[in-house]
Amino acid sequence: MSKKNSSRIFVLDTNVLMHDPASLFRFQEHDVFIPMVVLEELDSAKKGVSEVARNVRQVSRFIDELMIDADSKDIEKGLKLSDIRNLNGHSQPCGRLFLQTRILPDNLPDSIPGKNADNSILGTTLSLQKKYPDKVVTLVSKDINLRIKARVVGIHTEDYTSDKVLDDVDLLYTGINELPSGFWDAKSEALTSWQEDMRTLYEIKGQPLEECYPHQSLYSEEGTGFEALVKKIGKDKTTLVLAANYKKDNQAVWGVNARNREQNFALNLLMDPDIDLVTILGAAGTGKTLLTLAAGLAQVMDKKIYREIIITRVTIPVGEDIGFLPGTEEEKMAPWMGALLDNLEVLTHSEESGEWERAATADLLSKRIKIRSLNFMRGRTFLNRYIIVDEAQNLTAKQMKTLITRAGPGSKLVVLGNISQIDTPYLTETTSGLTYVVDRFKNWEHSGHITLLRGERSRLADFASEVL
Repeated sequence: MSKKNSSRIFVLDTNVLMHDPASLFRFQEHDVFIPMVVLEELDSAKKGVSEVARNVRQVSRFIDELMIDADSKDIEKGLKLSDIRNLNGHSQPCGRLFLQTRILPDNLPDSIPGKNADNSILGTTLSLQKKYPDKVVTLVSKDINLRIKARVVGIHTEDYTSDKVLDDVDLLYTGINELPSGFWDAKSEALTSWQEDMRTLYEIKGQPLEECYPHQSLYSEEGTGFEALVKKIGKDKTTLVLAANYKKDNQAVWGVNARNREQNFALNLLMDPDIDLVTILGAAGTGKTLLTLAAGLAQVMDKKIYREIIITRVTIPVGEDIGFLPGTEEEKMAPWMGALLDNLEVLTHSEESGEWERAATADLLSKRIKIRSLNFMRGRTFLNRYIIVDEAQNLTAKQMKTLITRAGPGSKLVVLGNISQIDTPYLTETTSGLTYVVDRFKNWEHSGHITLLRGERSRLADFASEVL
């Protein structure tokens, strides 16, 4: 039997288990090996209330459950991974879990001196390669430097990719597409239009594109231009609704007008009460926070659809951490909410109003805008709230699930982020929780997504984004 067709042994690094506790069950028919040094590192990281500590404790529970009624001989032969049901969209594993039960001979070359945890994992993997020459032994780690060292000493190594949403971030749904040329000529015979709630709707035969999703933004450059959103997708027909034109001054949202096509579609999604979840991707300066906040204020203060605005974001510093922050929850979160305060200043500033009017407006808005920390979200339920999650690219899929499930009846959740600016260790563009949510919710009839492309901050910021 060739090595390519033989069964494989995957040696798991500590960071893989810390990142995804269910990684034990992601290797299908292949065997999983956990070195003793990995168990030691897991033990030292189990204390605390952080996401990593919770994941470590979950790994320990999984292993403990696998070891129920198992004696030393069973552990030596390997524990059946199929004993635990794992029905999270993955196939049932049928391999075995091996724990290191004895000291293996050290086969590390002299070029890698020392006996730290990484080198111990490398030595264990080399010993397994010699012990099982007929099997492919693979070291799985999210640590790039460990993978480099593994390749240097001749170990086959891979990144952990089971949590990848897409193979390439360029395949991520953008939420906006151009209609094919001659679209209206082709659909004119089977086209119906009517007015409903001051909006123009069109019903066409079939679908406008090969891949069509609810609340997808469609446009055409032909003629005077056309902008619409997918209202409903049927078996043999599709309903489109003409997009409201928020570029006009009389259609401003809390004093803010859309400056380009993508921003106009974003405001259409944000102002639609039938959409419970809106995800907005975009680089710095594309207007994500400003548009979201303006739409929130319009629906909280003017239309009274929601009771208040809840804003949260992950607190990961770009540079060195500034350390302990005194005060209440809102005071501790204030340094992280600079973007909110900057945009609030834009929305409340008026040349005509005096200093007293601006102060009164700011005080009124502060009572309707609440800043909350992610650390205290578990177990909460927000009713009739307009919830904004900023910098969501730094959240894992599990954290995103925790946040989205906080939304109660009558609430709207807006998730913002830029997947090219990820600061969380071990998260990438294809494994970010934001990417996960965009991909998983694109088929849901009460969600909408848009990717903002053009920066509208300033000519300096636009030029810097291009050349730096």
